[in-house]
Amino acid sequence: MPDTSAANTAHPPLGLVLAGGQGRRMGGRNKGWVEYRGRPLVEQVIERLAPQVGSIVISANTDIDRYRALGFPCLPDTRPDYPGPLAGIAAAWAHYPGHTLLSVPVDAPHLPLDLSERLGQALDTGDAPAAIAHDGERLQPLFALLRPDLAARLETDLAHGPLAVGRWFRDIGATVVDFSDQPGAFANLNTPEDLVG
Repeated sequence: MPDTSAANTAHPPLGLVLAGGQGRRMGGRNKGWVEYRGRPLVEQVIERLAPQVGSIVISANTDIDRYRALGFPCLPDTRPDYPGPLAGIAAAWAHYPGHTLLSVPVDAPHLPLDLSERLGQALDTGDAPAAIAHDGERLQPLFALLRPDLAARLETDLAHGPLAVGRWFRDIGATVVDFSDQPGAFANLNTPEDLVG
């Protein structure tokens, strides 16, 4: 059972796969179903995420039945016009209030196998409302562990329009966790050229 307290991250969080984008740089294709090394990206992400969380939900706005056929709930945004990944996080809390969330993007098939552990340690040793990854060169804010008491703040902020993810995490005082020992784990496959290799 995923953690339902605002302060304790000792229990496995609810894993959230963010697959709700428009895939513009992938020619409009749903990135979760793009094949990489012979398998859909979403399957590879779930495979690495599943051991780190209590359960998994998928945030998506297209191919919803196809995602649900994988055996996981699939939640569309509650706001129109693809307002961004933070809307996917808000939708997850709308369905699963009180849960600590571990979010990851659907286009990162090499995500760290110790992501939940290291982000959780950072939350447990401080009072920050969220922990986000840094790959040594840039912030990776979609790889985030969020306490459930952020849900109301996120809803309020989204009501004012789309949010820049990195800026929002900075504004709420998220703690940044160094993953410079495995920068390749955060490689995003955004274009058809990225799929070669």
